[in-house]
Amino acid sequence: MRTPQIIQSLDVLAARDAQIKAALERAGYPPERVRPHDFPTMLRVIVGQQVSVAAANSIWARVAALMDDAPTPEKLLAHDHGALRAAGLSRQKATYAHSLAEAVASGALPLHALPDMDDDAVVEAITQVKGLGRWSAHMVLIAALARPDIWPVDDIAVQEGVKLMIGLDERPKPKALTEIGERWRPHRSAVALLAWHYYGIVAI
Repeated sequence: MRTPQIIQSLDVLAARDAQIKAALERAGYPPERVRPHDFPTMLRVIVGQQVSVAAANSIWARVAALMDDAPTPEKLLAHDHGALRAAGLSRQKATYAHSLAEAVASGALPLHALPDMDDDAVVEAITQVKGLGRWSAHMVLIAALARPDIWPVDDIAVQEGVKLMIGLDERPKPKALTEIGERWRPHRSAVALLAWHYYGIVAI
């Protein structure tokens, strides 16, 4: 199912942008990415960093199984780095997972308050946690908080998707992608979702 917000945003853009219209005609509307703004979502963001979707799903299943498929900060902190690495996390990601659990458990990262924060405040709060950078914050803003105008210029799949959608010779770097995205305000989250979707279909 697609959210009305995604469909409406892309329809608005397609009416004024021939390249978005053509991308939609070729690939269709992207599936929604909706997750709750909770600890498992944040942990899954760490698991998914710099690995394929298939690898992330496989590792996530093993990590979640350590916590009876109901991850909480307390359950994660009960496992040392060795257990997390045996489940498939790298040494670095095991450290990040512990840092996240400590931040949520202590209240340093107030997940319950994220919906009431503006976009910049959410990015600031999330990036205070070791291992969670701007890309991670953008994933949460799009998938868990449904913010309409987030533009994850550091995401390689978005870069590649935009390259294909608008016919660029090379993958745009973050600075160039920032400038390109200005034409799609205030619907850039929908375009990011379309770029992911388009890249997955066209690049295969």
